[in-house]
Amino acid sequence: MSIYVMRRLLLAIPVLLLSSMVVFGLLRVMPGDALTALMAESGNVSPRELQKLRKDLQLDLPYYQQYLHWVWQMVTFNPGRSVFTGDAIAVSLKRAIPVTLELAAMAIVFGVALAIPLGVLSATQQDKPSDYVGRLVAISGLSFPDFWLGTLIITFAAIWFNWMPPLGYTSAWESPWRNIQQFMLPAAVLGLRLSASTMRMTRSTLLEVLREDYVRTALAKGLGQRLIIYKHALKNALIPVVTIVGGQLGTLLAGTVIVETIFALPGMGRLTVEAILFRDYPVVQTNVMLVAGTLVTLNLLVDLTYAWLDPRIRYQ
Repeated sequence: MSIYVMRRLLLAIPVLLLSSMVVFGLLRVMPGDALTALMAESGNVSPRELQKLRKDLQLDLPYYQQYLHWVWQMVTFNPGRSVFTGDAIAVSLKRAIPVTLELAAMAIVFGVALAIPLGVLSATQQDKPSDYVGRLVAISGLSFPDFWLGTLIITFAAIWFNWMPPLGYTSAWESPWRNIQQFMLPAAVLGLRLSASTMRMTRSTLLEVLREDYVRTALAKGLGQRLIIYKHALKNALIPVVTIVGGQLGTLLAGTVIVETIFALPGMGRLTVEAILFRDYPVVQTNVMLVAGTLVTLNLLVDLTYAWLDPRIRYQ
């Protein structure tokens, strides 16, 4: 197991390097730069001040030197400062990461809590009304765009119930109820899409497992159907589901841009969008690499979870 983990960690190095080159290159081919956006925003920056600022921020260096300097900052866990605001990137991330993590965690809990029972119900009641209802919910979750569903929920809540979720972000330590109000709707919007794909995978894999010989043998021996499903069949059926959920967690961390913008949550997605608009290279590059590192770690954890779900799996 330890040899397998070391190999996966070594393979992660070229993946992260390639990701860093891609994000660094894409930002440089975009028209304009951070100082151009800053000059347009302030309107009173002289060309001399702009040249001095460009030199202070090392934006006048060749691209390869800028890249090597940035890679060294990432290796030493010192991402530097924002070009546009001048704030330390570590401070901005310290404020944004808890928001996105809480939103992603609540969405995962909501999605899994909805998907697995519906998937089991659909598989055990195949081609019955409850199966059709579960499949309809799954197809709806895959079909509804996040921006449309989020806007619809806010509009209907305001019109029908005269209620709007509190804007901004309040820590759960300060006011648990206000925090739940702020995250309840966006987590449900994100969790619905996760539950759709997870529910379909749970249904299909459980149907396959229920047709295995050992399930028929257990039924012939007189074991109860509920015991067979939840103690034997479901655990084996969850292996592909773990892959889906693990990949979705990384997607949630990287793809909360729209939902955080609609519900005014100051998380990683909103921070990245603002940085892209102002060509804030260090912030965008740091955020992308943070997401890339998270995805690599999650993929490794998902692979290691397989051995717990299926003892037949051994890593060499």
